Amino acid sequence: MKHFARWGLTMPATIAVVVLLIIPVAITIAATFAEPKGIFAPYVTFFSSGFRRAVLYRTLEVALVTTAISLTVGFITAYVIAQMPGRAKSIMIVAAVFPLLTGVVVRSFAWLIILGKNGILNAMLISTGIIGEPLSMLYTEGSVIVAMVYLFVPLMILTLVGVLEGIPRDLIDASASLGARPLMTFFQVILPLATPGLIVGAVLVFTGSFTSYATPQLLGGEKQMMMGTFLYQRAMVTFDWVGASTIAAIMVVLTLGVVLIMSRIARRLNPMAV
Repeated sequence: MKHFARWGLTMPATIAVVVLLIIPVAITIAATFAEPKGIFAPYVTFFSSGFRRAVLYRTLEVALVTTAISLTVGFITAYVIAQMPGRAKSIMIVAAVFPLLTGVVVRSFAWLIILGKNGILNAMLISTGIIGEPLSMLYTEGSVIVAMVYLFVPLMILTLVGVLEGIPRDLIDASASLGARPLMTFFQVILPLATPGLIVGAVLVFTGSFTSYATPQLLGGEKQMMMGTFLYQRAMVTFDWVGASTIAAIMVVLTLGVVLIMSRIARRLNPMAV
């Protein structure tokens, strides 16, 4: 009876996932294997183009760099927040979450104002005499990475704060009492126990930055095209649905591959993590 009750509770969610996620993705991927020129013809066409490979490599680079920076900044910030007393901790968590209250497009437009030739940053650098003329910071890979980090660091902080709060203080004190230095305590106690949060945060940041559309479009433009903007262009501008499906399939496979690699790293750092 309990078995059927458990299935009854999980069945609606399972059906929703299958109908709304798995079936559409399967149909999208299946469309790429129905070409008359050959089963793998769309993928051969994609990888034989230097421009398309450059877009893929750029997207991977931006996503990985964004993930690495977000992990570093988010972990340090979350660790500091986790050590704070109750009221100060609540204030800092609210401050970290506050950017999430505005939309992605609004936050991306804010970086247009900050990084533009007549923007806040250039005006400040010119007024202090550091530079003599405005710098071209927009429509570069760096501007996209900066905006991506700003977008996803709050998610990383929220993911890690709870994990770091759950690490018993007694373990850290025991490590110190046994003669371990702070750096050794970090790598042998704190980091392995924080691995589940690190992996979840890294997956969220990587998938979000790898599939992002609005931020690369606004801050990267055509010069720094990424897979999300390329997918939109193929589907909505040139109406190349097979090409768009091929891009989507490649993105799905690469995302799953990165998730599996991160899970393997998690098992090495902490066999009980996943």
